[in-house]
Amino acid sequence: MMGNGAGVGGPVYPPHPYPGMAPQGHGALHVHQQHPAPNNWAANDANTLLVVATLITTLTYQLGSSVPGGYWQDTLLAADGNNQVPHRAGDPVMRDLHRQRYWLFMAASWMGFAGSMLMTLSLLVRMPVNSRHVRWSFAVAYSSLVLTFVVSQCKSHLFIDILIWAVCLAFLWVLISFRPEHRAGIARCVCCDGDN
Repeated sequence: MMGNGAGVGGPVYPPHPYPGMAPQGHGALHVHQQHPAPNNWAANDANTLLVVATLITTLTYQLGSSVPGGYWQDTLLAADGNNQVPHRAGDPVMRDLHRQRYWLFMAASWMGFAGSMLMTLSLLVRMPVNSRHVRWSFAVAYSSLVLTFVVSQCKSHLFIDILIWAVCLAFLWVLISFRPEHRAGIARCVCCDGDN
């Protein structure tokens, strides 16, 4: 008997951190052969996805509270003959100088925030990782980060920004929705014109 009351074959406290390794005999570790997890969305752990959702929530919150271009530091009221844009201190510069870009940026930020919050709540109530609800909320939240990035670059056209977002969303959906063998077939059709 050991000093803690557990015999040689008794439970080990704390449990070993690696699930594939179990103690044998006098503290020797035996590695169990495990098959690698399939390369698909369902192989993800809910806890890992919760961390990802939390990071996306944090990023989108930060994006929404610190708009590219910053905020006006002074107030300038409309005056006759003045070529400057009237503004108030604390208003976003981007909203006054690039109104459409600002609202697209904010919509993307809100979509990312809502998608990541929806994914977080879905996983917390034990919704299956492979459910369409969790997959869509991830795809929308992640692709919204891409949209906020490309919209914050003022030299691009808004149509191109939205097109990049749509392609990213479609790519993510294919990546997380189809089995690996189906993804390979799609890639061959798109990249190799279906000859192979």
